[in-house]
Amino acid sequence: MMDIKPSIATLSNGLRVVHLQTSSPVAHFGVTILAGSRFEESDEIGLAHFLEHCIFKGTNKRKAYHILSRLDAVGGELNAYTAKEEMCVYASFSKQYLERAIELIGDLITNSNFPQKEIEKEKEIIIDEINSYLDNPSEKIFDDFENELFKGHSLGNNILGDKETVRGFSKANLESYVNRFFIAENMVVSCVGDFQFEQVIRMVEQNFGCVKSANKLIKKIPTIKFNSFKIKSEESNYQVHAIVGGLAPSYSHDHRKGMTLLTNMLGGPALNSRLTLLIREKYGYSYNVEANYNPYIDTGYWSIYFGTDSKYMDKTMSLIYKELNSIRNQKVGVLQLQRAKEQLKGQIALGMDNNSGLMQGLGKSLLFFDHIDTISEIYKGIDHLTSSELMEIANCYFDDKQFSELIFTPAL
Repeated sequence: MMDIKPSIATLSNGLRVVHLQTSSPVAHFGVTILAGSRFEESDEIGLAHFLEHCIFKGTNKRKAYHILSRLDAVGGELNAYTAKEEMCVYASFSKQYLERAIELIGDLITNSNFPQKEIEKEKEIIIDEINSYLDNPSEKIFDDFENELFKGHSLGNNILGDKETVRGFSKANLESYVNRFFIAENMVVSCVGDFQFEQVIRMVEQNFGCVKSANKLIKKIPTIKFNSFKIKSEESNYQVHAIVGGLAPSYSHDHRKGMTLLTNMLGGPALNSRLTLLIREKYGYSYNVEANYNPYIDTGYWSIYFGTDSKYMDKTMSLIYKELNSIRNQKVGVLQLQRAKEQLKGQIALGMDNNSGLMQGLGKSLLFFDHIDTISEIYKGIDHLTSSELMEIANCYFDDKQFSELIFTPAL
């Protein structure tokens, strides 16, 4: 696979720009901001996500309809997402509309004026989104697990907030959040498309040069000590939904690459993962079993999720514990390790074949690490992992005395 070689520059106001030139007729542009839900105050839970919605509702030069039509009218797509640590506003479009896309997103970032009438309408939309989420136990269980794991810390807060907090948000709340977090050093502009870097820089400078500089990054909220838990509640309709998991390494920890490989082996997207072969293929207990690893700036967590019939609940959980115990006490064989490495590298390559995802990944990497690894560096890090190192990592994080469990059972 060809190595990616993005160009990186920092504007005079401190805004970082990364661009990867491609030959595709479709281009992608976005702004990633260190402004996710973990940075909310206790009376702002859900505000980052609410801002993500309201940023499309009007600027000093456009009404909501004109914002939504500006790229859609030429077949493009405008979107955004909010996560625990970052917010991203991005677009995909035919390459001849680069200037249109950059100007539009620049207008949203620098000139949103949050009309009161639109704010009130958007509250009802968010509340409907919350209701939809509450109606889906296979999604809700992940947020509830994180809420328990990081209890008392903003990382545990639901990104959507709740109905009460959303109804209380005002224009002043939105403006305060923008003023605190939409600063040049706290955001990265990323672009993937068939353009010269100088062309991208010139347009970004025109539309983002006015972003204020604070000469500092946002202060991270320190994590706290967490206690394990085991909770069972009647929250589902037909199936049992269950998560077992615990704390895991942060983005910058030496164990991150090894933890990524371990969870991918256990229950990654491939049909030949250890848990899928054991629980789905061998015993037929569960249609969906998956392992995930979510790193953050200063901590992280791993989880294994499954949905099953009530009669298979204990058997499935027992098999998961047995597999985790096995990976702690038995070194991965040479051939198995080599296959696992090649599988992970292949999945990374497939992920980079999606230029929209690549654009977002470049922005996030530069935002969090101020550096973007080449494919060669990523592969080299994977290749250097040893079975002894994986066993050490497994013993650090897969100790069943530290496991937490959250189980949703059907109401009787």
